[in-house]
Amino acid sequence: MANQIRKRISKKITKAIHDFNLIEEGDRVLIGLSGGKDSSVLLMELASRLGKFGPNCELAALHIQSDFADKAPREFLERLSADYPQVPFYFKDVAVEGRLKEGRKLNCYWCSTQRRTELIKFARENNFNKIALGHHMDDIVETLLMNMLYKGEFSGMPPMVPYEKYPCSVIRPLCYCEESEIIEYAEDADIKKFTCTCEFSKASHRKSIREEIKSLTKGNSTLKANLFESMRNIRMDYLL
Repeated sequence: MANQIRKRISKKITKAIHDFNLIEEGDRVLIGLSGGKDSSVLLMELASRLGKFGPNCELAALHIQSDFADKAPREFLERLSADYPQVPFYFKDVAVEGRLKEGRKLNCYWCSTQRRTELIKFARENNFNKIALGHHMDDIVETLLMNMLYKGEFSGMPPMVPYEKYPCSVIRPLCYCEESEIIEYAEDADIKKFTCTCEFSKASHRKSIREEIKSLTKGNSTLKANLFESMRNIRMDYLL
């Protein structure tokens, strides 16, 4: 069973890299490490490919330690780094909460924006042309529906997003992987007990959207995959 989940995840990452040209020969890829299960599994999988198969590329990982978050994920990642000496690990302290203007409250959007800004800045300063994030299929489908319901727009988190203002792109190699598979992988690798879950995410719309998707799909992976595929099978003649 252990080998099956690892092979399944590896196969899906390979397919994503091929389908969307996520990693190409000579790329310098910076992995955004939150300390959560998703980015940790992404690191383990991409690191296992170095020098073995797939396009030849360079990997590094960056963990951003905010001023309000628990330091347990950083301690876990510092231990994990010893298992992957071929991947340089970097740690950066950022005053996410300290940057808030007077009267403003901390929320997921603000935190995400600040962390993404620091990832881009680090990537530019160190000549990385790709930033790999640990978003999986569930994250992408949830964002699609959240944007439709709460923003009135058809948009999401594509597997590859080139930045117009910066010489780098965001890639999501876990885009074909379901969260349940990531959890199974993390449990098999014995890292799930170390990884973190942000407390602020509990107050976001994402939790309720997740429950709606479960109700819509009845746990059917094919139906969830169809929601994902709808983002690249757009019939413009049937839209306003």
